Amino acid sequence: MYNKNFKRIISISSAAMMMLSALSVAPASELATLYAADEMTAFEITANMKIGWNLGNTLDATASKPDPSDPKKSIVLDHSDTSTETCWGNPKASKELFTAIKEKGFNTIRIPTTWFQHLQEDGTIDPAWMARVHEVVDYAIDQDMYVILNLHHENWVNRADLGTAYDDMHAKLINLWTQINASFGDYDQHLIFEGMNEPRAAGTDHEWWGPKDDEVETINKLNADFINLIRSSDSPYAKTRLLMIPGYCASADISMTSLIDVPKDDSFVAVSIHAYTPYDFTMNPAIADHSTFTPDWSQNLADTLDNLRSVFLNKDIPVVIGEFGTSNYHNTEARVKWATQYLTTAKKYGIPCVLWDNNVENEDPTEENPDRKPTGEAHGYINRETFEWLEESGPVVNTMIKIIKDRSIEWGSERKLAVIDHQPLSEGKLFLEGPVEIDASKSKTYENTTPGKDITWEELEGKEVAVKYTGLIPSLCFSDAEYGNWTEMKPYTFDEENSIAYYLVGKGLPAAWKKDTSLIAHMQTRTDKVTTIESITILDAPDVDVEVPVDHTKKESVDLSGYTADDSIVINIKGEPNTNTNGCIGYNGDGWEQVEWTGKTDANGKLTVKIPMSKLPAGLKSAEAQLWLNAEFLDFESIEKGTAAEPTTVEPTTAEPTQPTTGGQPGVAATKYGDANEDDKITVADAVAILQYIANQTKYPLSDVGFANADCDGEVGITGGDAIAVQKADAGIVTLPLTK
Repeated sequence: MYNKNFKRIISISSAAMMMLSALSVAPASELATLYAADEMTAFEITANMKIGWNLGNTLDATASKPDPSDPKKSIVLDHSDTSTETCWGNPKASKELFTAIKEKGFNTIRIPTTWFQHLQEDGTIDPAWMARVHEVVDYAIDQDMYVILNLHHENWVNRADLGTAYDDMHAKLINLWTQINASFGDYDQHLIFEGMNEPRAAGTDHEWWGPKDDEVETINKLNADFINLIRSSDSPYAKTRLLMIPGYCASADISMTSLIDVPKDDSFVAVSIHAYTPYDFTMNPAIADHSTFTPDWSQNLADTLDNLRSVFLNKDIPVVIGEFGTSNYHNTEARVKWATQYLTTAKKYGIPCVLWDNNVENEDPTEENPDRKPTGEAHGYINRETFEWLEESGPVVNTMIKIIKDRSIEWGSERKLAVIDHQPLSEGKLFLEGPVEIDASKSKTYENTTPGKDITWEELEGKEVAVKYTGLIPSLCFSDAEYGNWTEMKPYTFDEENSIAYYLVGKGLPAAWKKDTSLIAHMQTRTDKVTTIESITILDAPDVDVEVPVDHTKKESVDLSGYTADDSIVINIKGEPNTNTNGCIGYNGDGWEQVEWTGKTDANGKLTVKIPMSKLPAGLKSAEAQLWLNAEFLDFESIEKGTAAEPTTVEPTTAEPTQPTTGGQPGVAATKYGDANEDDKITVADAVAILQYIANQTKYPLSDVGFANADCDGEVGITGGDAIAVQKADAGIVTLPLTK
């Protein structure tokens, strides 16, 4: 068991150093050897960290004063001025505050710290500032807590020339961490170093999204410098101190986490992640209603944490979410629901989460500021002077602590993805032997699918289907004898090395066919781009308990025999409130054709969609209504005939859905998801158009149709997630729109 009393070998204060030098004791290196049996692994450290709290806007606060020679300019305070700790309006950190945090159930304190304004002319850290940082760190260490110490708000890290400034940044990073490590190097594994906070190209049009290659390279090189410096030092914990390294702006998005270089030969390096996820719920002031933690937002959170598991944890790379939280929009109930999902999943995956607290209770208008508007920065949880937990945000904290203490939720129990032992293809039943090329552009001649070969449920029960392919990952499709009740499945796992997709049909099909599997008559694959099917093989299903991607699409036949050209099809939908969805009215014309729509249920869970008959071929006698996005949370309430249809495609029963960004016209249907620039192709150019729009909507506007096309990642509004979805679609990885 770890000896919690051996907190650190040497107190770093000058007085303590002199006292220690006067004693006859073993060198620090020998003491470290003595306690080697108490060494923790990285995953033992993260398990012990459990849940943490940020001392935000305190030691990381930056201060300046007017330049006497030019009042329009400012200069930073003198390096020896420790009053920067309170310059953003927060009281000084105190032992009593940390005691209250510890007693609540937190086991980790992150101490964001800014150093650049406390450097003397020769580049050394001012002793008064170093002593104050030690004092605050010891508040936590002395209570058997873990501490994350970092570089925060450094003006030389967040810079527009990030991609070309490596040499300058390297020198400054080495200077600071050499001094910090020398000063804190004898603290044991309870002290964790975080190399940088949110390195990014500040002031550019891509500050928070879409880093350039040279910017990613700079961050990776600086991370490597940081690791090498600590590992090569003479600290007794040089090899075993947990080090946290961020990617671009410490983003949790897989498009940026996948670019982080983590050394394969160092098991004490954790990835540093900031995940205010989903941003539209937790912070975005452009969202009018934060009162409901919707299924959309729940899925976004699940996807984010799943990606962290897939990219890092499943490869034995620790993850620490150094910042997370939700701004107070007077939506305590919704925040509690968010916290329940967040902490439950993070605990199962083995991810310690550190709550951001900037001591801002709310952003309501005040007498001094009657026009005050929310910025999404109300992240206060405890009164730092009375040490009482705040009325609205306290229940959110209580929920988090309750989950951490709940013994029925095992820490790290789901850290690794299931290892599945598939039956070899050679031992299965060959269903189709290729190669067969299928091409989405040839759907009119049905060459976008493999031939519809006969199959029965008896042949599929207890089985999985393996599809060997090249190109875009295909969908596995099933239909009845007349090719009706078309059902598609996505693979539940892949063999990336051999390009084999596996579909657990024995588990997934009964739900999709409402348990009437006797009607299944054909099986084939379909593509949304170009795919070559090498083979389709039926295998015995492995004995694993996994979630199977299920097609939740709902379908209803529509009899149009009594409709005229002046009528409309009125689709009434019910289900979860404030839920985004889409669908179509489909029919057999020159092949399968469809008129698509998008919408959002109102606060009562209602949505009405009107499709003018003028959009359908004259004389059409029947069609099929389909409900796609979030169909598991919604259902058809009724489908009926309406008259004198308005020109809008979708008409919610209340106000139009609010978009996180403006520019699109509610009710305008997408013509081709992902085609933001409307050139009838899905390419990287569309991703660029989306990112430009996000950066400057006035300079880079999207048409109403372009906006509708661009909103393709399953989340309401245009965000960077849409740009990533487009790039994945262009690479043949996904099919648009995504249905989260």
